[in-house]
Amino acid sequence: MDISRTILTEAVLPPEILPNVKGIENVPDEQKKKLARDFESLLIGKLLDEMGNTVGDWGEDDDQVFGQIKGIFNLYLSQHIGGNGGFGLWREIYESLSRLEQKGNGRSEAVDKQI
Repeated sequence: MDISRTILTEAVLPPEILPNVKGIENVPDEQKKKLARDFESLLIGKLLDEMGNTVGDWGEDDDQVFGQIKGIFNLYLSQHIGGNGGFGLWREIYESLSRLEQKGNGRSEAVDKQI
């Protein structure tokens, strides 16, 4: 890899202001629940990956195929766990989205005030 192409040699453009992004006020409840469940599945997947990193050497870890199979297994396992209720974190995420919708119409100002 040639690192000389990654060095900035020209001025960087200033960031553009985002257009007014729509909030969550018009999103159906079922879609919010799906979003919360999908997010929880993603977190569970990352948790499984990190838990797998703590396990000692199984003898097959240097094999790239084993790493891919382990990654696919963790993906499907996290989707299965998340799709069957998960840890219940999705309910908290869903309720948080609902509270944001009620307080500030789902806009970023409401998030800023909560933080």
